[in-house]
Amino acid sequence: MAVPVAALAAAATACGTSGGAAKSDGAAAPHRPAVPVAAATSPSTSGAGGTIATATVGNLGKVLVDGQGRTVYLFEKDQGGKSSCSGACAAVWPPVTSTGKPKAGSGANASKLGTTSRSDGSTQVTYGGHPLYYYAPDAGMKGSAKGEGLTQFGAGWYVVSADGKKVEKSGS
Repeated sequence: MAVPVAALAAAATACGTSGGAAKSDGAAAPHRPAVPVAAATSPSTSGAGGTIATATVGNLGKVLVDGQGRTVYLFEKDQGGKSSCSGACAAVWPPVTSTGKPKAGSGANASKLGTTSRSDGSTQVTYGGHPLYYYAPDAGMKGSAKGEGLTQFGAGWYVVSADGKKVEKSGS
């Protein structure tokens, strides 16, 4: 039994981020937990409650954005307030999720805000009955709307107006 315990102790020491040796009492050196990959690479979480507001984005006028000014989208394939985007779709179009009740920021209508349960158990923010998404190529940049008017994963993607309707580009 001594070999497996020693192997575990060596593995624990190797996983530490301090680069130092294990303590003389055999305990592994403390280390910081790793940041989850999804949190580091995707703007898919709008925080405890999340805020949805409006901002002027390019030639689209005032559209919905999150609390950091990141553009959000609706997916025309969604029906009955439920998301039709998961797996590969959600990798390109991450859902706007929340761990609490979303809040209406400047220009947004609180009565249009809601949530829906996703197949993975997370809670997605809705507006006017539409589940909301980010577009990964926007890279979380304030004012970017590269996903506007695209047709991907079987339907169209559009930014959303304060009245909860899709916004279509004026002139292509």
